[in-house]
Amino acid sequence: MNGITIALSKGRIFDETLPLLAAAGFVPAETPEKSRKLIIDTNVSGVRIIIVRATDVPTYVQYGAADLGVAGKDVLLESGGAGLYQPLDLDIAKCRMMVAVREGFDYDNAVKQGARLKIATKYVKTAREHFAAKGVHADIIKLYGSMELAPLVGLADAIVDLVSSGATLKANKLVAVEQVLDISSRLVVNQAALKLKRERLDPVLAAFRNAVENKA
Repeated sequence: MNGITIALSKGRIFDETLPLLAAAGFVPAETPEKSRKLIIDTNVSGVRIIIVRATDVPTYVQYGAADLGVAGKDVLLESGGAGLYQPLDLDIAKCRMMVAVREGFDYDNAVKQGARLKIATKYVKTAREHFAAKGVHADIIKLYGSMELAPLVGLADAIVDLVSSGATLKANKLVAVEQVLDISSRLVVNQAALKLKRERLDPVLAAFRNAVENKA
């Protein structure tokens, strides 16, 4: 019987996946926050969890280092999700990808006037497609963090980033002006594993599906 490896990232996705894992019959032996281990056993023999960066989950699954994983729609859109089966929206880690500008910046007018906008984001592919679809000229500047700083110091006119409560935007005197996408996390499965380990994976996928459907 082949084992199953599940790729997860620390933080919100791990925490919100835990109830779904439990409903599927899997309980991790440890939590990443309390352990330095990157490979975590579960209560089921042959089923283990590996802890990777959120942006690396699709890569581990695509190349077969993990059989399945949980990745945000934002990450999948940027990576292309090539070679991955995405059977289920888990409806967890929900937020919105937004365009945000500093207070007082007339975004609507800039867009109408056909201004060339400088956009700071780590979601380069998604941002480029969004502005191209609007017919807006956008110079995309890739940043990996502290996105809110870019409009404040003149690096960019706007940012494209994930927003949950909006508190970070408010604290930095930024306002969200346009929604790009609704974001949630997906279950992703390696295509080869789906064939070679079908007997083992099918019940797991069914359990996840039931857990999502029964979630309050």
